[in-house]
Amino acid sequence: VNLNTIALVGTQLPRQCGIATFSNDLCGALSSAMAGRGRVVAVAMDDIDGGYPYPERVRFQIHDQRPSDYLQAAEYLNVHQFDVVSLQHEYGIFGGQCGSHVLTLVRNLNMPVITTLHTVLMEPSQEQREILVELAGVSDRVVVMSQKGRQMLIDVYGIPPEKIAFIHHGIPSLDFLDPEVFQEPLGLRGRKVILSFGLLGPGKGYEYAIRAMPLIAAQHPEALYVIVGQTHPHVRHSSGESYRDSLVNLVRELRVEANVAFIERFLDLDELRQYIGAADIYVTPYLSPVQITSGTLAFAVGNGRAVVSTPYWYAEEMLAGGRGRLVPFRNSEAIAETISYLLSNDEERNAMRRRAWEFGRQMEWPEIGRHYVELALQALERRIRTPRPMGVNAKGLVRQAIGDLPEPNLNHLRALTDETGIIQHATYTIPNRHFGYCTDDNARALIAAALYHRIRQDDCTALLIQHYLAFHLHALNRETGRFRNFMSYDRHWMEEIGSEDSHGRSLWGLGIAVTHAPSQPARNMATRLFLEGTPAVEGFSSPRAWAFSLLGLNGYLSVYGGDSASRRLFALLGNRLHEHFLRNSDSEWLWCEDVVTYDNGKLPHALILAGRVLNDQEKVKTGLAALEWLMKQKTAPGGHLTMIGNAAWLARRGERSNFDQQPVEAMGLVQACVEAYRASGEITWLHQARRSLNWFLGQNDLKIPLYDPATGGCSDGLQPHGINGNQGAESTLAWLISLLSLLEVVETK
Repeated sequence: VNLNTIALVGTQLPRQCGIATFSNDLCGALSSAMAGRGRVVAVAMDDIDGGYPYPERVRFQIHDQRPSDYLQAAEYLNVHQFDVVSLQHEYGIFGGQCGSHVLTLVRNLNMPVITTLHTVLMEPSQEQREILVELAGVSDRVVVMSQKGRQMLIDVYGIPPEKIAFIHHGIPSLDFLDPEVFQEPLGLRGRKVILSFGLLGPGKGYEYAIRAMPLIAAQHPEALYVIVGQTHPHVRHSSGESYRDSLVNLVRELRVEANVAFIERFLDLDELRQYIGAADIYVTPYLSPVQITSGTLAFAVGNGRAVVSTPYWYAEEMLAGGRGRLVPFRNSEAIAETISYLLSNDEERNAMRRRAWEFGRQMEWPEIGRHYVELALQALERRIRTPRPMGVNAKGLVRQAIGDLPEPNLNHLRALTDETGIIQHATYTIPNRHFGYCTDDNARALIAAALYHRIRQDDCTALLIQHYLAFHLHALNRETGRFRNFMSYDRHWMEEIGSEDSHGRSLWGLGIAVTHAPSQPARNMATRLFLEGTPAVEGFSSPRAWAFSLLGLNGYLSVYGGDSASRRLFALLGNRLHEHFLRNSDSEWLWCEDVVTYDNGKLPHALILAGRVLNDQEKVKTGLAALEWLMKQKTAPGGHLTMIGNAAWLARRGERSNFDQQPVEAMGLVQACVEAYRASGEITWLHQARRSLNWFLGQNDLKIPLYDPATGGCSDGLQPHGINGNQGAESTLAWLISLLSLLEVVETK
């Protein structure tokens, strides 16, 4: 196997970013490891228009917020036939919700992908988890830089152990030298230098090290705490220099100006080596334990510095075996005591330095480069031995399965919507005010408008979303904690409590709005209503209400994944729905009820989703089997779909009704099949989703389209004599949500 070209995707110097420094060093290490037998080029992630003045090896640039750039980058890499792509992953350097745009790139790459994970979260949001799981699935190997990260990938994300490689964070090759060698050129002769370096921002905990300085200086007046680095550009953009200013003010308040110095620059490698070498003690007083790598700590350990650190995960690994000292989080007294002790005990400090330096020799960049090249060769050899077109998630296969889709037409949605909300019914295409409104349809309308905004990134639906949220705000009866459903045209509620299914449908719509709201105020309103509506759900007995609520909870948790109460409720409802299927199913009737009635696709949809989110393969298996069974019940001898009619439904040991066939049934199948694809990776489910959409377009029992491209509306059902000529809200929204669900798979922008 010949490895001729590697393309590295990540941030690149001169962008001021830790991953940019890592990417720069890894490019050099890969070039050296290939020893002139191949070339390494870079694809740079930009966070500003025009990018940065990159070196020659940067051959392509991706603006992080421009989805088309990711697809163009994939095409560039494919056309130039690079052998392997090395992807540097950190959620924050890619655009989209939780950096989801990176999936557009990797889904479309033809060559092996090796993904280095710079962050692995113990408690990810649902969307963060989904992104990492898919990214690992598409990647040939994933690299972590700590054993803790490896175990988290297995336990939290379900990544197969054989797919994970552990490779240390790289460091420059360094000699074991005393600090005095470096101190004099920096004007630090005679000082005991304590050092921290890196981009500044809240979370670094430097204030706790500064508060330790009066105690340290009392024993070692020559001690000098040097803080090297600029404020992180993203922190500066959001909050200016407030963090740095707070540190400077703290120094003045404590009167330790003679013992604290700030070097407010982004240092190049040579300067950084000088300052690291000059340090008698290196300190990382970070505030959070959930950090699985730190380039600055790796550099300090490998340079043979005596390190004092708080016990975040990476520090616990790096400083084990006497290679450093750990102190409690947010404890200035412990920092002062430990540093003062080490400064007073040269023999012990130097022994610690020697242990750290010897450990660091395995981390030198030439060694790291060799490991990455070996991994690339293995991936390339495996791909040659077992070729795959582009991977099961590749955009080309997805597009082929789904085919061309109509452009969403929102005209009829707008025609049905007034300042109150969306009107339930229409006579032909004219809104029929006699029947007023219902929360069910406003929930569906909220989903459609939010999905459209998600896909097109077009604010044209912002006002519609406001109307639908306002309807829900009015619908919530705070005395009962329940949403009302039916409202007359003159805005009088026809009931005090809507059905359980209606309530669950509202939570579904609100959860989608939390995920894809076009503005923070809209997200805040959706979140508030969602949280006010969830307490009632635990007492519900309707399986469909559980299913709708699960879909809503999934949307909410994709943004607020740390909400333990909502996570508990999600697991509870998922278990209930699964148990309902298990209790009621047998080999002939794979269904959770004795009658297949209305909006049926939502039941397996929610169960498959629950299994995927909870990493419970039994739930996924049951849901997929139920969906496959349901599709068979709705497949005509000719192969097209025939929906179960609402005249008498389909009973367990009875006849099925063929009419009236409702568009909402097709919508349920489309979304359930898309979820089945996401859970299983089997492209056949996308074929089934497209087959379900085609029911709207004329592939049905009567060979008549229900969707009207002239109006953007959809007929209210398929009847024995033809279509129902009315284009009401439920049917139109069923069409729009079906179409948008498929568009979301192939062209999220």
